[in-house]
Amino acid sequence: MTTIYLVRHGQASFGKTNYDELSENGEAQAKILGQYFKKTITEQPLIISGAMKRHQQTTQIALNECFPQADYQTNALWNEFNHQQIFSRYEPKFEQPELLKQEIHNEIDPRTYLAQIFDQAIQRWTDESYHHEYDESWIVFKTRVEVALQNLCTELQNTQAKEAIVFTSAGVISVIVGKLLELNIQRTFALSWSIANTSITTLKLLNNEPQLFSMNEHQFIKSQNPDLLTWL
Repeated sequence: MTTIYLVRHGQASFGKTNYDELSENGEAQAKILGQYFKKTITEQPLIISGAMKRHQQTTQIALNECFPQADYQTNALWNEFNHQQIFSRYEPKFEQPELLKQEIHNEIDPRTYLAQIFDQAIQRWTDESYHHEYDESWIVFKTRVEVALQNLCTELQNTQAKEAIVFTSAGVISVIVGKLLELNIQRTFALSWSIANTSITTLKLLNNEPQLFSMNEHQFIKSQNPDLLTWL
């Protein structure tokens, strides 16, 4: 039975001009992830990374701990949606990430406030009336992710590889899980809030069809350093 490990990247730089870069926490998380894979994966798997910088950094740091000589594929189909554009189309002032971060910081319950903004921004993005206002509409993003997964399943079937690791993002993982569990859009994106940085979601291929085996495994981070457990 073939196993696919979907890994969310390490903590990025939320609220900074360049979000697409690991924070110090993110680098530490990626290192612990690699140490975990060294204990649990004995043979080198097929390895794929999204093309974003945070994907690449997480991949390289983790592989340095478990498969330092391994080559990996870079595939932009596994990239995250443009969350900064989605926020700014919902509220133009959020074109500056620092303003969003400051507004969240001023709230009594920052996480709840961010979740509310995110939900409303996603609602607008997934509304067909506004698809033309985004560089990548919801339906195009969803289709891209589904194609990425199907391509991977075909490659695994053709190569007979037993394991694959994909370094990607929470939105991508949520879409895949949502499809497998037949969730609606709202419930699909609600998953994003539960997916921890560098957590592992595992799929098993049965007759070349992906099945959800486990989701959001992050005990390996919590057991080493609970303070490193993050969701943003």
